[in-house]
Amino acid sequence: MEIGIIGAGNIGSTLAGYLTNLGHQVTIANSRGPESLSEIAAKTGATPVTTQEAAGAKDLVIIAIPDKAIVNLPTDILSASKAIVVDAGNYYPSRDGRNAAIEGGLTDSEWVAQVLGHPVIKAFNNIVAPSLASKAVPAGSPNRIALSVAGNDEREKQMVMELIDKIGFDAIDGGALSESWRQQPGEPAYCQDLDKDALKAALQKADISKRAENLEQADEIARPYL
Repeated sequence: MEIGIIGAGNIGSTLAGYLTNLGHQVTIANSRGPESLSEIAAKTGATPVTTQEAAGAKDLVIIAIPDKAIVNLPTDILSASKAIVVDAGNYYPSRDGRNAAIEGGLTDSEWVAQVLGHPVIKAFNNIVAPSLASKAVPAGSPNRIALSVAGNDEREKQMVMELIDKIGFDAIDGGALSESWRQQPGEPAYCQDLDKDALKAALQKADISKRAENLEQADEIARPYL
């Protein structure tokens, strides 16, 4: 596939390495421009490009940037894209500023989809970067870590789940995009390195009445690192 990754932090660069190793044609971009990505390119095999070029990838675009930067993306390109668009980000108020739409009830990714003018799949957000980078194992391995994939298009969801399996993790269907709050910061499924059954249980354990409280607690814990 032709895959563009927007965001060259820990998640974006790790995915670039995995996907290049799987034989995909991978481009990677950040806000500082392709000339700042020579080290990541050498390490991952991905091709540094502009954000506009990564957004124009034919088959898959993965967005792994802070929510506050979503509004700076080339929405003209993304809104017209025929590619699957994956949102791997998370909303942290202390980093991103208060987002009235999210705090009014939208999930992170429902808001992202609105800004982009394009449907998104939520994935790669409920695992810490060190685990993503070091804990991939072959299918069938005991205690294989699982990732949750939420979205409204079943075909696109299945395609992302298959990609996760090839990278080295189990994948489970996290439901519609409106249910993706269950895998957001502060919830039981968030960044816990759970296997398939445990992740399913954690997603179901999430309590919508505690969503705002859980986010505040997660934001407070993460504040020193953001």
